[in-house]
Amino acid sequence: MKSIETAKTWLSDTFDAETRSKVQALIEGNPDELNEAFHKNLEFGTGGMRGIMGIGTNRINKYTLGKNTQGLSNYLHQCFPNQEIKVAIAHDCRNNSKTFAKIVADVFAANGIKVYLFSDLRPTPELSFTVRYLGCQAGIVLTASHNPPEYNGYKVYWQDGGQTVPPEDGDIMKTIEALEFKDIKFNADESLIHYIDKELDNAFAEASIKNADFKAPEKDKLKVVFTSLHGTSITMVPEVLKRAGYTNVHIVEEQAIPDGNFPTVKSPNPEEPEALTMALKKADEIGADIVIGTDPDCDRIGIAVRDLSGKMVLLNGNQTMVMMTDFLLGHHQQKGFKGNEFVASTIVSTPMVHAIAQSYGVGYKEGLTGFKWIAKMIKDFPELTFVGGGEESFGYMVGDFVRDKDAVTATLLACEIAATAKAKGSSFYKELLHAYVKYGFYKEYLISLVKKGISGSQEIAQMMIDLRENPLKEINGEKVSLICDYQASKAYHPLTGKVEDIEVPKSNVLIYHTDKGTRVAARPSGTEPKIKFYFSVNTPLCSVDAFEETQKVLDNKIKKIVEELKLK
Repeated sequence: MKSIETAKTWLSDTFDAETRSKVQALIEGNPDELNEAFHKNLEFGTGGMRGIMGIGTNRINKYTLGKNTQGLSNYLHQCFPNQEIKVAIAHDCRNNSKTFAKIVADVFAANGIKVYLFSDLRPTPELSFTVRYLGCQAGIVLTASHNPPEYNGYKVYWQDGGQTVPPEDGDIMKTIEALEFKDIKFNADESLIHYIDKELDNAFAEASIKNADFKAPEKDKLKVVFTSLHGTSITMVPEVLKRAGYTNVHIVEEQAIPDGNFPTVKSPNPEEPEALTMALKKADEIGADIVIGTDPDCDRIGIAVRDLSGKMVLLNGNQTMVMMTDFLLGHHQQKGFKGNEFVASTIVSTPMVHAIAQSYGVGYKEGLTGFKWIAKMIKDFPELTFVGGGEESFGYMVGDFVRDKDAVTATLLACEIAATAKAKGSSFYKELLHAYVKYGFYKEYLISLVKKGISGSQEIAQMMIDLRENPLKEINGEKVSLICDYQASKAYHPLTGKVEDIEVPKSNVLIYHTDKGTRVAARPSGTEPKIKFYFSVNTPLCSVDAFEETQKVLDNKIKKIVEELKLK
């Protein structure tokens, strides 16, 4: 059995005594866990390397992190010969993150690479900013974002501040795969490790304000409830809001203490309504206008606002992105467009962003899931001005000073939108409805099916095979007019037989479009044991008064599609 053979290699003197002891115990008494821990190597997905902490090649530990860092060190020396190589490292609130960050720093320093290591936990977007601010060739964040407590991970950033994309990511993986664990250099040259904190905090805060403070009136009258969900945002968001003039901010104190066990939530993910339960309760107690929550590494943002009846409702990532894009473009229009602006989104996010861009007459670019692709657009088109961009999974990026989704700056922008609306007698929610009237009412829905372990990954693979080999011809009575298979890089037009090439990198995503504008996408997650199904339907909205009735029509349409696909 391959897993046992691999595990036995971890009994050599390359590994410390504690690790060898644990491996021996698995070999002798826990074959199932041994198989899960050693049946493969952890791989980079859309968000870097992420996995359960523990011993084994399929786990996050000193050796898997060390091997990745040794490979990256070797690759950096190849790419930047005869240069002083600099790397920035940050970590989140998770158990072992600080320890792992030092291990990673040690390996870089053992390879003659200068390291800027944050002295304590910091938001992921601050690391992206730091890479460019300090002129680093790469950056690392130790985080597993919003995954459960048993996870940790390793995100790699390149010198542009964005996460690695082809060819770098593939080349880094090849360099890592060519190594053995005995090749890792753990003995650091401590003189190469420099601790950073306040200077970078101040620079990042000022940059956030520069990009997202639009001088909204009466900021002190906007009542905000904020929760960091035990994560890193507590180190930055309250300070940025305060500097920008928001004095009426109420923090959920029970969730303000960083804690990798996330004791007050089932999942520290602002995509999950349950995560904002305590914040919503506080909002109702004090009559707040807006609730904002961020995930552990502070790149995702969840927002709740009051609907027309005064009840707090959670917005989805598409709705937040729509509002932020419209607001930013409105302000750019007031200053006067130069003709080179663009906004960006992803292939599974709402098509409404494209509709908004068209209305303003600005460029629109679309990429695969993950902000590294939006960062790549900025790098690939230096002659263009990036205004903002987002994706449905609760992330947004304002301007190009950060090259990843950024909940710090997005939190400030959300408050600017809410304060501006309140000052003119409107609200965040009312402005969203006006956007639906102006651009069309787009309604999205997401289903995530969790399939754990080896059998789960096989089940997910089979679902994608079935969707490709037996393609849908109709969806809810609407004819399928386009099938985009991003793995095959082909767009099929079933009604005409036409086939076109898709000009984006390959990815295991399949999207069906109908002749009535309905869209269904299937995508296995790159970082979690999930397959996700994304639904988008739309219709004109004649007035704000017709919203509830029109929403029922779209909700019913989505319900029928889900039932038809047997996903519920």
